[in-house]
Amino acid sequence: MWKEFRDFAMRGNVVDMAVGIVIGAAFGKIVSSVVADVLMPPIGLLLGGVDFSNLYLVLKDGKRAGPYLALTDAQAAGAVTLNYGLFINQIISFIIVAFALFMVIKVMNRLKREQPAPAAAPTTKDCPQCAMSIPVAARRCPHCTSTI
Repeated sequence: MWKEFRDFAMRGNVVDMAVGIVIGAAFGKIVSSVVADVLMPPIGLLLGGVDFSNLYLVLKDGKRAGPYLALTDAQAAGAVTLNYGLFINQIISFIIVAFALFMVIKVMNRLKREQPAPAAAPTTKDCPQCAMSIPVAARRCPHCTSTI
């Protein structure tokens, strides 16, 4: 059983998948940072100083009654919140990741496209006398023995 597991784990596609998952996790962190630290602040500024990570709806007050100044304050008080601002950040992160993957796959497909192979030279021809198929290099038809 150990040998079978080792053979499975060391197959090329499993190792490739593991590398892809690790790189994907690192890429996900980069995208999260781009969204949270680069994209959302200017978008929030354009929308009147809105901090998307701080957009939430209190469903039930915590031990200390609201209003809460920030999401962290509401969570510290034990309030039940609907964090739609974080959801918006995650949607934007998903769109960026999906677009990046689309571009990578588009480039890979372009590189994979092979030029169609040129048509192979014919290896046979028809005998003008009996119309049977014979090799191109033949000087005499093996069927009717006529000279070509």
